[in-house]
Amino acid sequence: MAISLNWVNDYIDIEKEDKVLLANKITKAGINVEKVTVFNIKNLVVGEVLECEMHPDSDHLHVCKVNIGDNTTQIVCGASNVRAGIKVIVALPGAVLPGDFEIKQSKIRGIESNGMICALFELGLEEKTEETYNKGICELPIDAPVGEDAFKYLGYGDTSYELDLNPNRTDCNNHLCFAYEVAAVLKKQVKMPDITFKETDELVDSLVSLRVDTENVPMYNLMIAKDVTIKESPDFIKKRLETAGIRSINNVVDISNYVMLEYGQPLHFFDKDIVGDKIVVRMASEEEKVITLDKQERTLSNEDIVITDGDKVLCVAGVMGGLDSGINDNTKNILIESAIFNPYNIRYTSLRLGLRSEASLRLEKPLSYEYCELAIKRACHLLEKYADAKIVKGSISYDRIDRSPKKIKVSLDEINSILGMTLTNEDVESTFDSLGFAYTVDNNTYEVTVPNRRQDIAMQKEDIIEEVGRIYGYDNIQPTLPLVNIKKGEYSESAKFRKIISKRIRSLGFNELRTYTLLNEEDVTKYNYNFGDIIILNRPMLKERACVRQSLLTSLVEVAKYNISKKNKDLMLYEIANTYSGSEEYTEDTKLAFLVSGKYISNTWNQNSYDIDFYFIKGVVENLLTFVGLNNRYTLSLSDKLPKEIHPKINSEIIVGGKSIGYFGKLHPVVSKEDMYVCEISLTKLNMNKTGDVKYQELNKYPKIEKDLAFVVDDKIESFEILKEIKKSGGKLLTDVKVFDIYKGDKIDSDKKSIAYNLTFEDYTRTLTEEEVMNIFTNIIKSIENKFNATLRDK
Repeated sequence: MAISLNWVNDYIDIEKEDKVLLANKITKAGINVEKVTVFNIKNLVVGEVLECEMHPDSDHLHVCKVNIGDNTTQIVCGASNVRAGIKVIVALPGAVLPGDFEIKQSKIRGIESNGMICALFELGLEEKTEETYNKGICELPIDAPVGEDAFKYLGYGDTSYELDLNPNRTDCNNHLCFAYEVAAVLKKQVKMPDITFKETDELVDSLVSLRVDTENVPMYNLMIAKDVTIKESPDFIKKRLETAGIRSINNVVDISNYVMLEYGQPLHFFDKDIVGDKIVVRMASEEEKVITLDKQERTLSNEDIVITDGDKVLCVAGVMGGLDSGINDNTKNILIESAIFNPYNIRYTSLRLGLRSEASLRLEKPLSYEYCELAIKRACHLLEKYADAKIVKGSISYDRIDRSPKKIKVSLDEINSILGMTLTNEDVESTFDSLGFAYTVDNNTYEVTVPNRRQDIAMQKEDIIEEVGRIYGYDNIQPTLPLVNIKKGEYSESAKFRKIISKRIRSLGFNELRTYTLLNEEDVTKYNYNFGDIIILNRPMLKERACVRQSLLTSLVEVAKYNISKKNKDLMLYEIANTYSGSEEYTEDTKLAFLVSGKYISNTWNQNSYDIDFYFIKGVVENLLTFVGLNNRYTLSLSDKLPKEIHPKINSEIIVGGKSIGYFGKLHPVVSKEDMYVCEISLTKLNMNKTGDVKYQELNKYPKIEKDLAFVVDDKIESFEILKEIKKSGGKLLTDVKVFDIYKGDKIDSDKKSIAYNLTFEDYTRTLTEEEVMNIFTNIIKSIENKFNATLRDK
């Protein structure tokens, strides 16, 4: 946002202020002045072309003798409109034009040239277009004083501030509100713009009616200006608009933009003779069409606010006017609109239609109802003064604004306590006076009435205290050591657990990925496992990013497929991220997902390698569960409830504390022709089940006893069930059980299998005897035989 200080000077006297020093004061007060631009170019003077002849070695260059006041100089110029007898703008050697283009003495095709005759766009005073380029150099009035500073003569001796506003301080996107900030810093009063005008005897009610059929328009004001004269704007309006980066059109259109930059309240001017005698504000119909001022046909939705004549759309509210209802060179009577619309509708209409403008940027933020009313009167004043308008008496207003004053109570002690200052009542009251905040005080407690122009201030005392602090000066706070209890900075429990798991999984050889949280509606349903409702964004930027993912595996598998297509088949990938699902309430879950494929170990010189299989990923899962202290507390079992993308016979569900926390298995051949194994675990649930810190245990100094045994059991019986029973029967002396062989073949029935186990017995306090171990061993055998109808192999 560019602010003209010449403009601000209309409301508060800053003529003698150092503009750079003022910028520093304003920045310290909380409004960041990012850049200070002084509109002045040295060695730029008014000149008079005395002679103009064709260049002897060119068919378009001219050699000119130019009077620059104290002497005459020679300049080579290529403009088509240069000729003897005209007054021009001359950049002498040493002048630096926009773009760091320095003018130097030179020779152009052998002819000496001591400067440059300039066009306005070369000075940054006009936009460079085909029209302005063809117009050529700037021709000044014949009475322009030769030798005078050209910028001063043109009235461009201005300074502008480029503001970098915080999102909550968009009230300063206009000159009047910025003037209040300057006034607060300098302890001065703001003089409001002139809004006086004469009215005709004719009543506005007799010329137009208003109906508002939507709740998305809290305020809508109409006035009428008749018999306007369309002509060029006064120089001061054109120059102020140019400083703000807005091109001058004509006096009527320029006044609309001028008031918007002055009050921050966009206006819209309709040609009254085209519009007719009725204005109806409503929501657009779905797929309703309108041709806007840029001659483009726009398709509207039922979330767009439109201004109509009761039938035809005249304007897309707050965004752009219709082609047929705008101001043109033949306009005589103007219908003036000043309104406040629902910011949500304006923002998304402008985004969807790709019509972001100065007006829409302001209307998509909260606006002051006071300025909405004042801006339309200011426009009438300017139209009367600079467009010869006759203002029809009265106005038509639709108003359902809550005008309750915003009053906040705060005590002097609260101000000093939060700011860490020792301010007096005089300090606080002086600040409120500077800000233009009305207040009453009772027993050191202030009741402050916040003006409606300050939409950034909420109904809380902290906002008022912040205002006092920033205007009084944060640099006036005396530094002191904090007198508070402090604690060691560390990660939260969930973040710490997430980092521990990530470090562990990396130590096993995995590489971490970061993928998109948003998916399309088709992919978001993949790997659907114990999920709630899918969350779909209201206004996604892309259809491919319309839903919040509930599983990490969709993205992980796509990354793996991409790598495999590039001949990178040996993969160990993982990702830890949040997933979301919900119905009435959203549920957030932190998950770990990993994928493996190809070879784990590959040694080409001796052709030794280890192919990744189901038992590899099972080992990774068990390693992780043991690492968090869940050894002997989890169950892995084949499940028919897993997503359809997982192989129905090569999978396992992970059960901890009787509840599922995830699963792993091979991808279904339909999903991937390559052998890929995946796992997804809820770290949120895992963290809830984990034990305390793993404790160190010294190596047992007493010998352990190992015994092997094998059972022939029904093929449908799963090994983990037998393992569970062995551990139960073995008691405390049985410290480890491992499966080391599974056999199916000729020596046993076809519906049977043999599972061999290695059992380890030990005691950390003594040496075990063979007799007591055999008693336990025999008890285990009997228990398994009885429960599973098993047969001890080779018995």
